[in-house]
Amino acid sequence: MPKMKTNAGAKKRFTITGSGKIKRKHAYKSHILTKKSKKRKRNLGYFGTVDKADVSNVKLLLCMK
Repeated sequence: MPKMKTNAGAKKRFTITGSGKIKRKHAYKSHILTKKSKKRKRNLGYFGTVDKADVSNVKLLLCMK
C-alpha cells in the first residue's frame, strides 16, 4: 500500500507542539486592519490551539494517525 501524502495546505498552516497539541494562526489578521482596534489586532497575532472537535480531521491531513 502506498504511503499517505501530507496535505500541502495543512502543513503550511499547522504546527505540532512538544506535548502533541496542534497550533494554528488566527483568521482576520491579513487585511482591512484600519477599523480593528490595537487590542484586537494584537490578540489575533498570537497562536491558538485547534479545537478538540477538529483535532482528528487536522491529524488526518497531517498524516499523524
